[in-house]
Amino acid sequence: MDSTVMRTALAQLDQALFSHEQWSEAIYSTLICRLPPDERDVDRDAHRKCRFGQWYYGSGSLTLHNHPGFVEIAVEHERMHQFAATLLRASTDNVPISLHDYERFVAAMKRMRLEALTMKRELEDSLNNLDPLTDATNRTGMLTRLREQLELVKRGVHSCSVAMMDVDYFKKVNDTYGHGMGDQVLAAFSRYVIAHLRPYDNFFRYGGEEFVICAPNADLATSQGLLERLRVELASIPFRPEGRPPFHVTASFGLTLLDPDLSVEQSIDRADKALYAAKSAGRNRIVVWTPSML
Repeated sequence: MDSTVMRTALAQLDQALFSHEQWSEAIYSTLICRLPPDERDVDRDAHRKCRFGQWYYGSGSLTLHNHPGFVEIAVEHERMHQFAATLLRASTDNVPISLHDYERFVAAMKRMRLEALTMKRELEDSLNNLDPLTDATNRTGMLTRLREQLELVKRGVHSCSVAMMDVDYFKKVNDTYGHGMGDQVLAAFSRYVIAHLRPYDNFFRYGGEEFVICAPNADLATSQGLLERLRVELASIPFRPEGRPPFHVTASFGLTLLDPDLSVEQSIDRADKALYAAKSAGRNRIVVWTPSML
């Protein structure tokens, strides 16, 4: 999800949460003042008719369906509406509301709010950690993420590869076409990589025209295949400066595995040495780190 989509999703989630607050206040007023309930709140599909539900099953499902907490929100939201309908029917029938039914409603509402607010906070954190130009994750959380993967490697859960990616001859692009075009190249390359990595891979902007790819559950052969596909496809992207012929840009990669006996920083240094070897060998290629590069 790019930064523009994420900002839109956050704004819509904020509005949906505000609507939910208004709905909950109306429910309390109806129960306390023994007012006639809104017929939509006692329907079987009440969870789809409230404004929060309209967001959830509409634009929310389009942008946030892959978020881990999204399904749990639906579970608690529907349950909350079922319990609310029980309370409203009892009030309408002049039947005393049991403490048990009331507590079920309140508990479901708290769980639903907790899930929604947790998702909101995670989206805000993700947005704050995005590089504004490229939509790659910035370096702030890179070491933390790689250290988490290193712990899994140490426990034998899976292997994890780390690759350094460098845009070839980037200074020449800036000098020839201007820094605005250079920014376009970085943004296009980054967004292409993000869109074509596996869902659980991570892509970080390391600095300037250098990026880091973290590929969990990937050995060297798997990672080489992934990087080779990216290398070929990135080189085919045309850039069209105004009034000048289109041009293409390539990228070089240095690849290694997270070593359980080394720090994350040392593994990154290995990937960097492999990247240097790729650039020295002519660029537009992938080089795997070997002990001879020490």
